[in-house]
Amino acid sequence: MIFDTHAHYDDERLLENLPKTVENMKRNEVCAIITCGTDYKSSEFALKLAEQYDIMYAAVGIYPHEVINCDNFDRERLEKMLSHKKAVCVGEIGLDYYYDDTPRDMQLDWINQLLTLANDCNKPITFHDRDAHADTMQVLKKYRPKGVVHCFSGSVEMAKEIVNLGMYIGIGGVVTFKNAAKLVKVVDEIPLDKIVLETDAPYMAPEPVRGTVNRSDYIHYIAERIAQIKGESVDTVCDVTTATAKQIFNIV
Repeated sequence: MIFDTHAHYDDERLLENLPKTVENMKRNEVCAIITCGTDYKSSEFALKLAEQYDIMYAAVGIYPHEVINCDNFDRERLEKMLSHKKAVCVGEIGLDYYYDDTPRDMQLDWINQLLTLANDCNKPITFHDRDAHADTMQVLKKYRPKGVVHCFSGSVEMAKEIVNLGMYIGIGGVVTFKNAAKLVKVVDEIPLDKIVLETDAPYMAPEPVRGTVNRSDYIHYIAERIAQIKGESVDTVCDVTTATAKQIFNIV
């Protein structure tokens, strides 16, 4: 059984025929999916999906480039969503310096509040870091949250620092790409029980379906590539990463 720790099922491309898609994913041994919010509205919708589908769970959060579209940090609204029985983490949150859409000081202000919220609510996080490695490590060391650095793109040294903080590394479709030498090295050197699998569906579809609308059942391609890198069986990769994900997100 495979656990997809990061997807976005509020996307219109995935909402089409979703009941049938979910049944197909179950047949393909997907046991759990965390669908992530990126703002207040999508977080509330993630909770509705989690209520509707037994294999879905919700992440509640504000994405770094969405903070500029939010009027204010509504802690009460976020706390109410996080109290839902199927809200398993604070996410998708983080820092993204690749685009200049949102001022960095604004992103930092929000991430400080969101990490405080996660710790106060005793919830793990799913953290997005793009071209913001130094500030990412600074805030993670300051708050020491539980959870996952999603779609990891840093160095082996950074990955080891994250693991030493008690956090985990999210590995998705990028590991299957031909130009993924740096990420392959990270997977090779980080213990398997510090890795979780994710698709980021509908984005980042793995080889050999790269360029298509990604789905959670494509996660087996990621598991196969990790198994190849680690010299383990696919079953071992699935079993270990699923057990780790259930532990992180407190899912029985």
